[in-house]
Amino acid sequence: MTKVPEPHRRQGPPALHELLAVADEAVDEAVRWLSSAGEEWSATRFKASGEEVTDADVEVEARVTRILQARTPEIPVVGEESATVPDAPLPPCCWLLDPIDGTMNYTRGAPMYAVSLAYAEEGIPLLGLVHAPTLGRRWSTGPAASSSVTEAAGPVDQLRRAVVGVSGTGSGSAHTRRFLSRVQDEAYRLRMQGSMALDLVGVAEGWLDACVCIEPKPWDVAAGVALCRERGYAVLGAEGRAFSFDSPVLVAGDPALALADLWGGG
Repeated sequence: MTKVPEPHRRQGPPALHELLAVADEAVDEAVRWLSSAGEEWSATRFKASGEEVTDADVEVEARVTRILQARTPEIPVVGEESATVPDAPLPPCCWLLDPIDGTMNYTRGAPMYAVSLAYAEEGIPLLGLVHAPTLGRRWSTGPAASSSVTEAAGPVDQLRRAVVGVSGTGSGSAHTRRFLSRVQDEAYRLRMQGSMALDLVGVAEGWLDACVCIEPKPWDVAAGVALCRERGYAVLGAEGRAFSFDSPVLVAGDPALALADLWGGG
C-alpha cells in the first residue's frame, strides 16, 4: 500500500501580513475595552522601579495577550506589565507589547497615550502597530503605510532647524542631563509628549523632525522603530549605529546622526 505523503507544513512563524491581521484584532479588543473602562481603572500605583501603573495597563495587556496566544501560540508575548525580568534577553521571535505607553498621560486624562504592539525577530522589529484611543488614530507597518523616504542621516546643522521630541527624561544621570542640555541648545524646539511610541510616530508621520528616547525598553519603542524604518528614517543608538534594544538611548529622524554625536560627547 502506497503511503500518501503528509501535506507540507510551513516552518517558522506566519507571514507578516498574517501577523498584522492578528495584531489588529488584538489591539481592536484593547481599544474597545479602554473606551468603556471607568475612572476606577486609572487609579495610580507605583512599581518597584518607581514608574506609574494602573489596573487598566494590566487589563489591556491581559486582553491583548489572550488573543495573541490564541492566534499565534508559537510566538511568546513579552509585555511591560508581565515581564518578570525587564532586561532579560528576548526570545528569537516574539511579540512586544506596551499596553498603555504614556500611562502618566492616561491617568491625568491627557490624550497622548497609546497601545503599542510589535513583532520582532532576533531583536529586529519587523511589524509595528500603534493606536492612540483618545485621538482615534492608528498607525501600522504594511502595504497601506506611507512610502515617503528621507535621507537617513542629515548634516549636523539640520539639528538647528529641527523640532525634536524628547521622552524618558526621568533618568537623573549626569550624562543624560548633559546630553539633554546639548539637545536643547542645538535644536530649534523640543517637544515632550510623554510617550515614546507617539514620539516615534511623530517622526514617521512628519510632525517631528527627530526624537530622543532615553533608556528605552523594547516594548516602549519596537513598534515605532518599525514604523520609522519602513518610512526610510534613521533609527540610531548610542554609538551612531543602527539602534538595538541594549542601547541606553534611541535617536530617530533626519538629524539622527547629529543627535547621536551629542550623546557620544560625554
